[in-house]
Amino acid sequence: MTFIPAIVSTAGRLSRAVAGGALGLLLTATVALPALTPTPAAAQNAAPDAAPEAAPALWVVRDADSTLYLFGSVHVLKPGTDWRTDRVDQAFAAAQDVWFELTNPDDAAAAVPFIQRHGVSRDRPLSSRLSAEDFGRLDVAARAIGASAAQMDPMRPWFAAMNLTMSQLIQAGFQPGTGVDLIMLKRAREEGKDIHGFETMDQQLGIFAGLDEATEMSMLQYSLDGFEHADQIVDGMVLAWRTGDTDGLDRVMHTEWKADFPAVYDALLTQRNIDWANQIQERLKGSGVTMVIVGAGHLVGSDSVQAQLAQRGITATRVE
Repeated sequence: MTFIPAIVSTAGRLSRAVAGGALGLLLTATVALPALTPTPAAAQNAAPDAAPEAAPALWVVRDADSTLYLFGSVHVLKPGTDWRTDRVDQAFAAAQDVWFELTNPDDAAAAVPFIQRHGVSRDRPLSSRLSAEDFGRLDVAARAIGASAAQMDPMRPWFAAMNLTMSQLIQAGFQPGTGVDLIMLKRAREEGKDIHGFETMDQQLGIFAGLDEATEMSMLQYSLDGFEHADQIVDGMVLAWRTGDTDGLDRVMHTEWKADFPAVYDALLTQRNIDWANQIQERLKGSGVTMVIVGAGHLVGSDSVQAQLAQRGITATRVE
């Protein structure tokens, strides 16, 4: 399902709003939906089964007076997922400053004004965009997460797609509060490290809000088609990431997406990687140790941050 990895990887900001019941704040502020929380069964099944030893990939860039580590994050995980390693902890401990996609991914209230402006379209509800059959499918999916198609009707397609996908993952036992970047951001704050963000929440969500209508509708269709299987797709992403299988992660996350929707892929992945590579290049003009923690999908494949750095004569080497 093309857009499932895209939603989880690059729109993980919205999933932060789910943590601690804050999704209720977002939805109440927009369309008066109830807060969506994991069912008892989901909570009981949240801990993953026995899994291979954790070995997520880590890269390093060095010059005469700078060291910069690159580490991929997964924004939603099941509680108990083992991913920390000594080399990641050592890199983090050595860093004086840490760069994330955002400096405030846990601030649900910051997303509310944007969602109110760009996530709702009361004059063109979903019922006017979907066939009767697909609106019925939306209702089935919505009821599985404690809502209804009528309640989701005012949402723009991109926002409805995010809510369907992320809420289904929560029902399956994934919890945004256990995401890697939130954990590392908390540690960085506690340890008094300098914290920086590559972009703002409005910039990230704005990429989705700026999609043309046909692409928005395709995004919603993919979410409906993959609703019952979204957790399996994300399980595959997490397994490839935590075992350091970068080729496998690239296949799971990028193959269909890049082939079916190249313009969206370019906007959500390639252009952001170019921007981040430019910012990293500037950072390397300074000195000291830096750690960069961004969505894992940005650090694999032919359009990765490392590939963009290589075009600037900067080599990122995997830490073994």
